[in-house]
Parts: sequence; C-alpha cells; structure tokens
Amino acid sequence: VQLVESGGGEVQPGGSLTLSCVVPTYIAASWQLSWLRQYPGKALEWVSDISADSSHTYYADSVKGRFTTSRDNAKKTVYLQMNSLKSEDTALYYCATSSDGQNRGQGTQVTVSG
Repeated sequence: VQLVESGGGEVQPGGSLTLSCVVPTYIAASWQLSWLRQYPGKALEWVSDISADSSHTYYADSVKGRFTTSRDNAKKTVYLQMNSLKSEDTALYYCATSSDGQNRGQGTQVTVSG
C-alpha cells in the first residue's frame, strides 16, 4: 500500500499547517483513513480517523479542537489541517489505512519552534 504524505515543515507556536496524503485509487473512496504521529524514540501515537464517506471523524484529546481531518476522494487525498500548533506537536506525521498505523506512508516532519 503506497501512501504519500506531504506538507510538513517548520512553523512557530500558534501557527498552522495542512498535511496532505495521496492514497491509491482503490482506497480513496472505500477505506477509513488515519493520521498518526511519532516522537523520536517513541511509539506511534494515534491522532485522528476519518470514515470513507467523511461522515465520521475522531480525534485524540490532545488535538481535539485544533486539528481537522478531511478528505477529497476524487483527488485521492486526505488532509490534516493543524491550527494553534504547540511545541509538543513536533513529530513525524503519518497517514495510514488503520488506526494502529500498520500500513502507513513515509511520513512528513512537523516542527513547531520559535
């Protein structure tokens, strides 16, 4: 399963970033998708889920109210809009086809500093 994340970068606290993840065609309209993150030397941490038809979204308490996940199945892309970023959001972010992150992309680095 090839998932390709992009959109990471460095931002100051309080800033915003939008991550994107392009998924294969057979996944785009049929599978629930997840975002996870990983701190150096730590286990994967689940961030959010979105159902195949976007009717349901779920968030970790640590990001609820600040992050929003969405998807455009026609573009085969899932998004993670991140607002009010904090230093503790600094991590490598992955999209995945499951909440445990077993099938995930290569990740995109988000650094919140300054």
